[in-house]
Amino acid sequence: MTEEALPGGFVNVVVRVGATVRRTPSPNAEFAHRVLAHLERHGWPGAPRFLGTDDSGREILSYVDGHVAWQPHPHSTRSLVAVARLLRAFHDLTAGTELAGDREVVCHNDLSPKNTVYDSDLMPVAFIDWDLAAPGERVHDVAHVCWQYLALGPGVTDPAATGRDLRAIADAYGLSDLSALLDTVLWWQDRCWRGIEAEASAGVAHAVRLRALGVVREIQDQYRWTAGNRSLLEG
Repeated sequence: MTEEALPGGFVNVVVRVGATVRRTPSPNAEFAHRVLAHLERHGWPGAPRFLGTDDSGREILSYVDGHVAWQPHPHSTRSLVAVARLLRAFHDLTAGTELAGDREVVCHNDLSPKNTVYDSDLMPVAFIDWDLAAPGERVHDVAHVCWQYLALGPGVTDPAATGRDLRAIADAYGLSDLSALLDTVLWWQDRCWRGIEAEASAGVAHAVRLRALGVVREIQDQYRWTAGNRSLLEG
């Protein structure tokens, strides 16, 4: 069967084969597969199904039909609210489970438009790329959503309007502490650029490429912008 390369992957090569997706397993694959199996048992449609491995050792996942936003595109408040509700449903299915351990929930830890499948109306239907899934706190994923889907950084021309969308995300999820939410956005931004820098200095290939592309400087600028516009974002 013909393999069709899918766009967007920077660390992993991902191909479509018929109604499936094939990709090299990550170091965290065993846990991610357990999470996907748990979501499947509960009938949750917001994630692909893990179907095993092929003869090459690649993991096989069900293909989720729709549009993935490989390139930046504007999000309506309605779409952002739907992302928050989809995230809340996922978290609620993992709260109190063995998978979450002693943490609140299982977190996806890499939620962004590039890891979201949308329908023809640009409404989210599923999250993909579960390589970084791990036990964590609810606010971790909500903050990552706010950072990535709102593109918090120097490109935002109206911080007050963006703050209204940030509050819409928090309200739709059911998170009331905006100060803690923004603390966690800043934590993510700081952690991300430092992680890329450390891995690049250690010679990790994908991190070397990211640093060469200016991603470290970009995230540092995003951190400074978020900190400098915090009062407007909090409203």
